[in-house]
Amino acid sequence: MAYQINRETKETKIAIEIIEGNDSHVQTGIGFLDHMLTLFSFHSGLSLKIDVTGDTWVDDHHTTEDIGIVLGQLLLQIIKDKSHFERYGTQYLPMDETLARAVVDISGRPYLHFDAQFSKEKVGTFDTELVEEFFRALVINARLTVHLDLLRQGNTHHEIEAIFKAFARALKQALSPSDINRIPSSKGVIE
Repeated sequence: MAYQINRETKETKIAIEIIEGNDSHVQTGIGFLDHMLTLFSFHSGLSLKIDVTGDTWVDDHHTTEDIGIVLGQLLLQIIKDKSHFERYGTQYLPMDETLARAVVDISGRPYLHFDAQFSKEKVGTFDTELVEEFFRALVINARLTVHLDLLRQGNTHHEIEAIFKAFARALKQALSPSDINRIPSSKGVIE
């Protein structure tokens, strides 16, 4: 099944489609973010087609945050279409010398705990503070509870890559079909 959202503001024009099982195409205008989203796609098992035009002459903030918003909205659509899934996912992920942990709860209650002190303020031209902005936008719009922790520092590129991969794998685990055919909440609803 395919999920698609087109969103246009005065700052960005975004088209994102999620199709299970196809190759990804990511074109955000921000090379490092393209790399992270391609890794997210691979490790989550969600094929992404992303085309973005943003006001990157200002900086990368609007583009990065708005992609998080739209991707979160698409994940919420996927969640609403699933009747039974594991709900929880946890992943420790090393990237060479670095180590990240991601814990995901498809709870319907948006909350982000983000504990990462990056070694440098930039990777190339990408501001590392935008990593938290991306995940905050995604989590709020997907209505997830997510804890992301950078447990071991090192190369800044590796630190961020470990976080993206850990989140992707924890999300994949949380979205995976449950053996029990019921909504994964004692309340009988996730909203």
